[in-house]
Amino acid sequence: MTTAPLRKDAARNWHRIVEVGRRLVDEGTAIQLNDVARAAEVGVATVYRHFPTPEALLETVATPGLEALTAHAERALSGGDPWAELRDFLLAAVDAQVSDPALPPVFAAPVDALPRTTELKRGLTEMFGRLLDRAHAAGVADPAVTKADMLPLMCGVMFAANVHPAGGDRALTARRYLTVLLEGLRVR
Repeated sequence: MTTAPLRKDAARNWHRIVEVGRRLVDEGTAIQLNDVARAAEVGVATVYRHFPTPEALLETVATPGLEALTAHAERALSGGDPWAELRDFLLAAVDAQVSDPALPPVFAAPVDALPRTTELKRGLTEMFGRLLDRAHAAGVADPAVTKADMLPLMCGVMFAANVHPAGGDRALTARRYLTVLLEGLRVR
C-alpha cells in the first residue's frame, strides 16, 4: 500500500512534531502529545492525526536508529569473518542503544504501535539469528548458546551498563560487559 505524499504544510508540521519528540526523548522527558503540540506550535488534533499515541511518535523518533542497525546487519551478513561480523554487529547494537535513548524502550516494548517498527525489529532479530548461525557453523561460537539465549543476555548487558556505569561512562561499560559476554560465547 502506498500513501500519498503529505502537503507541504502537513509535512512541515510532521517534521516539527518529530523534532520536538526527538528533543524530549534526548532530554529523558516522557512524551505527552499535548505538550508536543504546544512545543511544536501546532494544534493537538494535528499531532494526533500524525501520531495517535505517544508510542507511535517514539517509534518514529527511533526509526532512523533501527534502520541504521538494519543496514549494519545487512553489511555484516555479507562479510567474510563470521565472528568479527557478529561481534561488530553486537557492538554497534549496544552503541546505538547507549547513544539513542529512543531505542531501548522501543526494543523492550512487547507491542509495537507502527507496522514499520515491527518490520524493522523482526528483520533485526532474523539477521542477528543468521549472524549467530554463521558463527556456529564456522565453529567460533558455542553451539549451545542460541538466539533465544542471546536476546535476554543483551538486555542484561544494557541493564547493567545503565545501572552500574563504570566512571559514569555507559558506552564504555556496555562495551566492556558485551566483551565479557562474547568471550564466554566464543569457541577457540
